Amino acid sequence: MSHDIQATQIVALKGYERIQSYLKTLDSSPGVYRMLDEDSRVLYVGKAKNLKARVSSYARPTGHSGRIARMISETASMMFLTTGSETEALLLEQNLIKQLKPRYNVLLRDDKSFPNILVPSEHPFPQIKKHRGAKKEKGKYYGPFAGAGSVNRTLNQLQRVFLLRNCSDSDFATRTRPCLQYQIKRCSGPCVGLISESDYAANVKSAEKFLSGRTKGIQESLAKEMQAASKAMEFEKAAALRDRIKALTQVQSSQGINPQGVAEADIFALHIDGGQACVQVFFIRANQNWGNHDYYPRISGEEDPMEVMEAFVGQFYTTREPPRMVLLSHGLDDQDLMAAALAEKAGRKFDLQVPQRGEKADLVKGALRNARESLARKMSESATQGRLLKGVAEAFDLPEPPKRIEVYDNSHIQGAHAVGAMIVAGPEGFEKNQYRKFNIKGDDLTPGDDFGMMKEVLARRFKRLLKEDPVRTEGTWPDLLLIDGGAGQVSAVREIMDDLNVSDVAMVGVAKGEDRDAGKEEFHRTGKSVMALRHNDPVLYFIQRMRDEAHRFAIGTHRAKRSKAIGATPLDDVPGVGATRKRALLAHFGSAKAVSRANLSDLKAVDGISEAMAQTIYDFFHESS
Repeated sequence: MSHDIQATQIVALKGYERIQSYLKTLDSSPGVYRMLDEDSRVLYVGKAKNLKARVSSYARPTGHSGRIARMISETASMMFLTTGSETEALLLEQNLIKQLKPRYNVLLRDDKSFPNILVPSEHPFPQIKKHRGAKKEKGKYYGPFAGAGSVNRTLNQLQRVFLLRNCSDSDFATRTRPCLQYQIKRCSGPCVGLISESDYAANVKSAEKFLSGRTKGIQESLAKEMQAASKAMEFEKAAALRDRIKALTQVQSSQGINPQGVAEADIFALHIDGGQACVQVFFIRANQNWGNHDYYPRISGEEDPMEVMEAFVGQFYTTREPPRMVLLSHGLDDQDLMAAALAEKAGRKFDLQVPQRGEKADLVKGALRNARESLARKMSESATQGRLLKGVAEAFDLPEPPKRIEVYDNSHIQGAHAVGAMIVAGPEGFEKNQYRKFNIKGDDLTPGDDFGMMKEVLARRFKRLLKEDPVRTEGTWPDLLLIDGGAGQVSAVREIMDDLNVSDVAMVGVAKGEDRDAGKEEFHRTGKSVMALRHNDPVLYFIQRMRDEAHRFAIGTHRAKRSKAIGATPLDDVPGVGATRKRALLAHFGSAKAVSRANLSDLKAVDGISEAMAQTIYDFFHESS
């Protein structure tokens, strides 16, 4: 890719006149352009087959929609990147939109990753498990699933039908008797040798067939095994096989949409109403419905559906691999270009359709119904949320309803494994992708010093804000801070804010009040009298929900940190010792302590531990002696 970057500052010109000044420097190359305001903030990112022709369309003083006219009027400079093809320009445009989040682009706001099911290949009795993120572990991946709930349901089905283990590798290596999963017929007990490696491998292979949609042969195979067991008068085995067949039948009847003619596809359905949009995405894999997820892209309300759909699809696949087929409720401005770009990204044939009849059209129609219902619920919730935020502003004398409320809480046990937590609420409700956790680092803190912990958390939070967004243009600055605590906590936080010279962020301390009874909360503000809200005030319930959410998040973060500390061993710090070698060492010696005391020859005797690795482990535990 060849990139030519041009950005000339001519302060006197702005708007369409400024855009006109670039035309003489542009040619007919394909590429991407950026429109910037006078503070160099990116207003819009677009792509063009012919840059000169595309930019000239903005250089006219009339004939634009209200949204485009506003964008042109704010444009103070432009940047251009030429590309080798229009397809390349489309991919680059979508990357830049996700990275820069321009104000006038349609923006996919919720960009969560989707989980997969992983069948590891490096363990003789693999734990079939949920996986999210980079696919670094060796094995087969099945997905994506729409969410953790869809994955957990499928894993539960796999355990019931194929008796696969769900314990971690470390638990498997140290187990001496079957666990509860075996007792309730959800596991075949490989940890204690109750099933052979070959039989377990056959179950894993059947589970992989199930995940690939080949369920008919599985049921026939189980039926033959049951008949054979019954003829051999192995009635207990036959009964267990009968239960597995029954479980598989229940799974197949409860899966809902299972298209016969669509093996692998993502389905996108768009509904726009009242200046808001919802895109419903369904995932079809192995002729099975693996769940759906709704998105609410940021739009101005002036875009047509084709523009919204094209922007959404392009951004959706920026960090994801497209399936072999995508079905859409609305066509795109340049459907062939998008299909070519996604085929290039996937490195294989790709099919993009707007079906009009048949099973595919029925699938899109079902997704469209979901999109319509989801947007109606969202708009109703947003109206309620708007009333609550207005009530918060009235209760605490804020100049306007807050767009971003940050709620803070701490969690620890007598100072151990201390964490701070921040949750965020706004017009869209709880914004979970904005939540943050803070490992308390203060070495000079007295164990259990809640004031000191809160001061550390707020100091770190606002120092980072001042560094990353000093002019407050990114929407990351809060309008209101809710602190779990009374006057002392508020005073401690105010001290930090004064030190950082931040004086315009409102803060309220939420104390439990008399008898620590929910409903009798007292609210503390700097320089003002303690106040309370009436017992049945919806604003009070809203504040309680936010405080409880912060407490839940803090407790969960603390428990995760404590569990990690409990499960940690000195082997975690040995260079080159990963999960497999750690498991082999613990299985051989019984404990990390025994590994640390082992001599070199004993370490060399462990399967998978080379002579060089044995020396590394030995030196790690004996270098200071």
